[in-house]
Amino acid sequence: MKFCFNMPHSMELKALVQQWEYDVTGADQARMARCAEELGYDMIAVPEHFLVPDSHVALSGPHYFHSTVAQSFLAGATTRIPINSCVTLLPLQHPVVLAKALATADWMSGGRIMVTFGVGWDPEEFRLLGVDFHKRGEIADEYLAAIIELWTSDSPRFEGTHVRFSDAAFAPKPVQRPHIPIWIGGDADAPLRRAARFASGWIPFLTPLKQIPARIDYIKSQPTFGGRPFEVCYGLGTSLIGEGHVVIDDPDQRPGMGTEELIDAVGRLSDLGVTMTSVPIPAVGGVDAYLDYAQWVMEDVKPHVSSV
Repeated sequence: MKFCFNMPHSMELKALVQQWEYDVTGADQARMARCAEELGYDMIAVPEHFLVPDSHVALSGPHYFHSTVAQSFLAGATTRIPINSCVTLLPLQHPVVLAKALATADWMSGGRIMVTFGVGWDPEEFRLLGVDFHKRGEIADEYLAAIIELWTSDSPRFEGTHVRFSDAAFAPKPVQRPHIPIWIGGDADAPLRRAARFASGWIPFLTPLKQIPARIDYIKSQPTFGGRPFEVCYGLGTSLIGEGHVVIDDPDQRPGMGTEELIDAVGRLSDLGVTMTSVPIPAVGGVDAYLDYAQWVMEDVKPHVSSV
């Protein structure tokens, strides 16, 4: 089992945020990223929203980064650990600009950028940004194909409903080949089909745990899948967040579990086909105490589940 480092103060979800996180700064995050790398974590992932409507602030919180900018910052603070997003809101960004930003970050980091694309869930955020919420899946599929064309073609050309380009150059290309690793976030059939076509990983959010094996089978049964290696990332604590970021009580995924509880919980995820997880941020006293906790996870938990 791989472990993603849960970065404090990357969002302020009511279901998960601890009070001490509100004092965490960007400089703290850079230090924590370096520690996560030294401790042996496998990935850091950055959430994203652009505008949080007032009606959702109580549950969602107002604090989110532009994922690609934050990824670049964390990549610059480290030397080895991959930096992903969770998720990058694809329909809300022009694909040429987004392709350029991600390729730039990958080139500058020596090939350590990943991206998890999602289509978004909040109609109000789309309305505020002037994008048709009901066409977001159609837009995402087209944008994703256009981004891959830019990343992989020496003479990129694309003709779509929402984006078109030709007779132009695009460089630098991503360092990673054939392109930056793409994961997909989401739970419905459409994002799973998107994952089968484009991705090497999937992050579920609202899929009940018992349904994950069937959903993995659905992805791998698609004719576009082709049998490639495929990651499934499900963080402990995910089931504490419901649709619209409502708070759900799940004693099996609460923060602060002991060693045996965590080992058992991660083992259950592995049995379901999950290949990467993260541990909820506990109610500790601050950054140093959290880093001690993160070290404990690597030393006392991961060795007992790495081969589960």
